[in-house]
Amino acid sequence: MNHFLDLWPIPAGELRSILDNAKSRKAARAGLPKGAADKDAPLGGHTLAMIFEKNSTRTRVSFDMAIRQLGGTSLIISASDSQISRGESIEDTARVLSRYVDAVMMRANRHADVEAFAAAASVPVINGLTEKSHPCQIMADLQTLEEAGLNLKGARIAWVGDGNNVAASFIHAAPKFGFSLAVGTPAGYEPNAADVQRARAEQGRIELFRDAAKAVAGADVVVADTFVSMGDKDADKRLQDLAPFKVSGELMRRANGGAMFLHCLPAHRGEEVDADVIDGPQSLIFDEAENRLHAQKAILEWCLKG
Repeated sequence: MNHFLDLWPIPAGELRSILDNAKSRKAARAGLPKGAADKDAPLGGHTLAMIFEKNSTRTRVSFDMAIRQLGGTSLIISASDSQISRGESIEDTARVLSRYVDAVMMRANRHADVEAFAAAASVPVINGLTEKSHPCQIMADLQTLEEAGLNLKGARIAWVGDGNNVAASFIHAAPKFGFSLAVGTPAGYEPNAADVQRARAEQGRIELFRDAAKAVAGADVVVADTFVSMGDKDADKRLQDLAPFKVSGELMRRANGGAMFLHCLPAHRGEEVDADVIDGPQSLIFDEAENRLHAQKAILEWCLKG
């Protein structure tokens, strides 16, 4: 069963094949209307169920379009409209949906729930986002960087801000793709220590900093994310603590000349990044958002076709 819950258990060679397939499928669609299926429609007859416990724009639309372009169909399920909200167990829901659909994508509050769902399901399960990781986002990010000409092996990527779920997936990816990762966070916002230790044990080059300027020094890529995420109850404190890690034009100039900027969106200009950076020539945010579609098509095909 090819679940896509985190990058850790997936061999580097298979992750590479997913990226290559994403780029090939994107190129093959040149000139096609967005609603047209790929010419080979490899997932014709397949149905993807999508369960949302969190609000979504890019995850929802990109997965919906991904399965359609692969020839399949989708069902969108809000957790609040399903029996999950009335106490039906995750395991029972997984067993039932496995009788109806070919794969399930979950955007969930708790990573443990996605793991429990996958353990009970008899169809592939994809992590569309949890508090622990966001592996689909990172595959789109890496595709974007390669398309922009970056050789991931030996590159230096800098993450600044909160060491959150997206930062965790960059840590997971570092030993798989051979880039070094510099993570700059204030005290109390560090990435998960077990993730860092595991990446280092797998020869991943992970450096931790308390200073944003030191983190981005010599970086080929600078990555930021919102300072206040869905469910955070301490917005004022977070904005104050994380303010020194805002990506400004001055901070970008500490990176390598021509360094690229990524942000998974939604963005709050003036908080985690200044407008002249995110809307400037170094920013790849909309290529990055588009590539959610192409990367997820390759993930779906890997899950369902191997």
